[in-house]
Amino acid sequence: MSRYVRQTCLPEVGETGQKALASTRVLVVGAGGLGCAVLPYLVAAGVGEITLVDGDVVSLSNLHRQVLYREADVDLPKVECAKRRLNGLNDESVIITHFTALAPSNVAALCDGIDVILDCADNFAVSYVLSDHCHAHGLKLVSASALGFEGYVGGFCGDKPSLRAVFPELPQRAKNCSTAGVMVPVVGAIGSLQAQFTLNILLNIEPSPLGQLVSMDLRSFRQSHFRFDEAPEPSPEHYLGFISKEHMTSQDWVMDLRTITLDEFEQQQLQPNTTQRAVLVCRTGLTAWRAARKLQTYWQGEIRLIALGDDPL
Repeated sequence: MSRYVRQTCLPEVGETGQKALASTRVLVVGAGGLGCAVLPYLVAAGVGEITLVDGDVVSLSNLHRQVLYREADVDLPKVECAKRRLNGLNDESVIITHFTALAPSNVAALCDGIDVILDCADNFAVSYVLSDHCHAHGLKLVSASALGFEGYVGGFCGDKPSLRAVFPELPQRAKNCSTAGVMVPVVGAIGSLQAQFTLNILLNIEPSPLGQLVSMDLRSFRQSHFRFDEAPEPSPEHYLGFISKEHMTSQDWVMDLRTITLDEFEQQQLQPNTTQRAVLVCRTGLTAWRAARKLQTYWQGEIRLIALGDDPL
């Protein structure tokens, strides 16, 4: 009996659909909570090739929500631990790993030849970098986020609007699982939904998940959804793009916001000259984004952002 018999008996799948899944290539960015929920279902469903990108190692505090890992995996690269577990689940799926963070400098190479990109990083700088690349090249993106008791999944780009069309601005304060916490089943539920979005896209099941966003609140057990097929893209003058530090030039005006507060930046009204490009640097991209919006109120010119963590310039 075929391992996929309970799936191929569905008229939306069949043997033709199963063969289609076996020939597909998927990129999963992030091997944290969402990735740990997404990956087993994609592998079990018979997706032929999965490229996994993550530059982090397993820590003890990951284990409550990142269920692919074990205590013995602490301090080991997440991508290699995940690959070992996934190979034991289905050796028909090829797992390719990259122990690195996704960045503007490597996004093109990592997305080359991929059928669907999954944003499981739960990091807004990564989400915007992926969305910008996918929108520019007609690639399909499934992005998700989970925090506290809530989360969402959306299908972006391809022939539909980008993530920027739905989320043109960043929140005033960034929260993540480390600072705000997350319930374990929430990550699992959102990740499972993200996997189903992906499979529906790969199998061409209608209506397409592209152009749709689904939100879940597992505290109240409420769910909502809407389509954004006609959502307008932000105007060019409103656009703030991320770059890697390798893309900086000697002519750029660079402001490292890790060494100055946002209030100081605003009070001093720091700005480049009219011939320079402004490059604003911070750890996550949020402070740089907010500083860029303030800069735009008194200076008109090209602005780019860098999310650099604690790495030196």
